[in-house]
Amino acid sequence: MAASDSPIIQLRGVTKIYGEGQSAFRALKGIDVDIAAGDFVAVMGPSGSGKSTMMNILGCLDVPSGGAFLFKDVHVERMDRDQRALLRRKYFGFVFQGFNLLARTSALENVELPLLYRGDPKKERREAAMAALDKVGLKEWWDHTPAELSGGQQQRVAIARAIVTNPDVLLADEPTGNLDSERSIEIMKLLADLNRTSGITVLMVTHEPDMAAFARTIIHFKDGLVERIDNHAHEPA
Repeated sequence: MAASDSPIIQLRGVTKIYGEGQSAFRALKGIDVDIAAGDFVAVMGPSGSGKSTMMNILGCLDVPSGGAFLFKDVHVERMDRDQRALLRRKYFGFVFQGFNLLARTSALENVELPLLYRGDPKKERREAAMAALDKVGLKEWWDHTPAELSGGQQQRVAIARAIVTNPDVLLADEPTGNLDSERSIEIMKLLADLNRTSGITVLMVTHEPDMAAFARTIIHFKDGLVERIDNHAHEPA
């Protein structure tokens, strides 16, 4: 599904400062970013460049020190902690480098977790979790624990957990960082396919140009600023 013209996310003059006085560190120095609904965006840059800080703000895990963060034209920076938590729960899914699966529970139960927190009935949770596992090609593995799955399969379970709530935005932090090359490409093709078929907006932090090449937009960070934005990147064959 092609990206639409209206930004789902807008950052205007966003700054983030940690600490005070002479020890203050300016992680973001005033960034302007538009992210279109349905886009696949890779965020790149060296350690300390500000990319992870921006992703934490976008995921409502942190708040900017200054500037505006609009999600669907609503000012997120004006929300309180509870409002941000509701926004995060309803509209965002998260995928991490370390999978973050519960060790002694099945793939199905791991995927169900966000729905359990939301208070959905058991039957609906099971159906939605099985559908999400099906989307990532692991329906037959629903009763396996993480120890019985490969790294690539564990990340697929983590992606299923992230999309089970039908979020508008999927935030992926180094999703292939713990995988070998072959598994990494499988995960990137899966994310690209979910983006294309469901219209979910994907925002991914990565250090790897080969993984970023799957995105349509690449945002390059340097020293707390957006250095440049490359558009119309093509998905590799």
